[in-house]
Amino acid sequence: MRAKTLSDFLKEGDRVAVSNITGREASRVSEQSQKYCGNIVGGWALGKSGSTIETSRGSIPVYATFEELMKQTPSESRPNKIIIYSPPQAVYGEIKEVVDHGREHIETIFVITEHVSVEVTSKLHAICSEAGIDVVGCNTLGMINVHDRVRVGAVGGDSPQETFIPGSVTILSNSGNMVNTIASYLLASGMGISYGISTGKDILILTPLKDLIFLAETDPRTKVIVLYIEPGGLYEHEAIEAIKTRGLSKPVVVYVAGKIAETYNVSLGHAGAVVEGNVTSASAKMRAFDAYFGIEAFSPDRRYKKTEQLLDVMNRGVRVTTLHHIPKAMRLICDTLGIDRDISSAKPLKLNPWFVNLGDVAKHIPHELDLARGTIPEPYAQQVKEQEQARLGISMARQSMRNASHASSNDGVTPRIHGYSLMDVMAKKSFVASLVLSLTGELPRDEFEEHLAQMTFIASLTNGPGTISAQGAKLSCSAGNSPNTAIIATLAAMGSVHGGNGSQAVKFLLDVFAETGIEDPYDSSVDVKDLAQKAAEEFKRKKLAAKEASLDYARIPCLGHPIFKKDPVNHDPREQVIHAFITSQGKCNIFLEFYHALVEALKENGTTNTVMAVNVDAALACVWLGICWRHLREKRMTIQRAMDIPFIVFALGRAAGGAAEFLDHQDFGTTMDMRIPTSECRSLTRSRSL
Repeated sequence: MRAKTLSDFLKEGDRVAVSNITGREASRVSEQSQKYCGNIVGGWALGKSGSTIETSRGSIPVYATFEELMKQTPSESRPNKIIIYSPPQAVYGEIKEVVDHGREHIETIFVITEHVSVEVTSKLHAICSEAGIDVVGCNTLGMINVHDRVRVGAVGGDSPQETFIPGSVTILSNSGNMVNTIASYLLASGMGISYGISTGKDILILTPLKDLIFLAETDPRTKVIVLYIEPGGLYEHEAIEAIKTRGLSKPVVVYVAGKIAETYNVSLGHAGAVVEGNVTSASAKMRAFDAYFGIEAFSPDRRYKKTEQLLDVMNRGVRVTTLHHIPKAMRLICDTLGIDRDISSAKPLKLNPWFVNLGDVAKHIPHELDLARGTIPEPYAQQVKEQEQARLGISMARQSMRNASHASSNDGVTPRIHGYSLMDVMAKKSFVASLVLSLTGELPRDEFEEHLAQMTFIASLTNGPGTISAQGAKLSCSAGNSPNTAIIATLAAMGSVHGGNGSQAVKFLLDVFAETGIEDPYDSSVDVKDLAQKAAEEFKRKKLAAKEASLDYARIPCLGHPIFKKDPVNHDPREQVIHAFITSQGKCNIFLEFYHALVEALKENGTTNTVMAVNVDAALACVWLGICWRHLREKRMTIQRAMDIPFIVFALGRAAGGAAEFLDHQDFGTTMDMRIPTSECRSLTRSRSL
């Protein structure tokens, strides 16, 4: 190894070049790194010679090859650090070119690429060792030198300065993202960072943990080392043995992840996090570190007495069982060893949830875990506000509703519906208008909407005695039940397939129309044909892909009907009456027009053989989404309510129809006449004897 301390890997004044720099990840990270420290002098990508990567600190020139980059860059500006973003199959060729044309200048290569084969990695080790070039990786996220304010790769994300405050802790982590997370935790203990290094976690990594630990040992600014370890590999065992042999003067805090994978079939993601043999498991690594430290894992509930024994132990360090114990473990080490805090104004670590919607889970968790929504920092607060303004519907604040209601009230004098006097509604409004008020919280906008709502209730009354819900009422009557039981049987015979399709149709329509910015759902100037054709093509693509994979696929809700399906162009007569009324008023319902255009588009693109019927559930969904649209846009209604209303309307109408079936059956039927005779029943199993 060429490096004698961590700063040899990366320091102020180093010049960086990036392979495959025009790739999506490489270009984005390069732009952010340049904004942070401006240390990238160029990059290369085949076929991109002469182009640039634009950043806030100027353009990064792009060359066709590394050789071209070196030839066209003045000697004093040539890179001494390389970042490899190339695909696995190209990594060897890229590094071979770097060695061939840059061995006099290049000191360190950081290989971001994951899944580089062991054979290729071994070759890289050979050619780079011979050239005196250090390699970090493969599968590193990069490195940050906080005191010098320089980095390579994506360590620190888009705003490294927010998390990485100069200090005394070096973080060595298998996971690049965990470098960022741990740095955040350490701020809560008053400790800043000297270096953050993603070691990588491919099957074979070229700068092993033991080397990095001893480089941190020689760094004068590092006082404590924090390790994030994953299962797989022998690097930690090698490091522990090397420390026992050579000694280590700096304490270590270690977190070993992945124990859950020993019980459940969970993938940890990194190529090298594969357990081979007992010693490479998470549990084995935990035992090895605990044995080295000479103390069991840190417990925040334990009272540690400052004794000579504790001093001896803390000189070596301690293992934590969860990441959020790192701040307290770090404070224990600092207090025991007399290490000064880096940050005097450190804030305790606490959760600041931006969004809270625990739903039913809130009923089953301790009160202290039911957190209030925190403060969203800028610039995210403004972005969230803009998103909420653009989104349909509203998220309601949750509270106990045991003795409270928005839908009804009674002060002992006046019963009310959503604030309106029930007696006033009785005297001045229709029954249907009162139902719209009950369901939406507002009266119908005009007579047109009121009449449309009335038509949906009437359309839901019946579709003949053979429907499932009508059968429920008739079966209940045949069994000798009372009217209320028959109505319950009618409701119980409904579900997501019979009656509930309208809810799914609303969800489908919201997905289609949510981003259109439409204000008036009755605006006849809105052309929905393009939306319908796109939806039809998307459905055709998904259907074909699912069939090729022998998988089921999600149907478009509310298309077709078991009865109305035999003609080249099919219609549900109940939907047709609703559509005709809307047209007769010189209006349109854009959602219903979309459905009509959709069934035509599905026939035109070959997805269906006929023009399917737009069924009554679709009509209910379209009418009631039209009624609810203004409430959704003005954020006075949740999307879930808008989805549930069509099902409720169908259920209310069909409950009345079920009552009619009960009364009819009670008047004219005979006891048990719904029973199927034994002669008509079939057994699908053979008779067996005990």
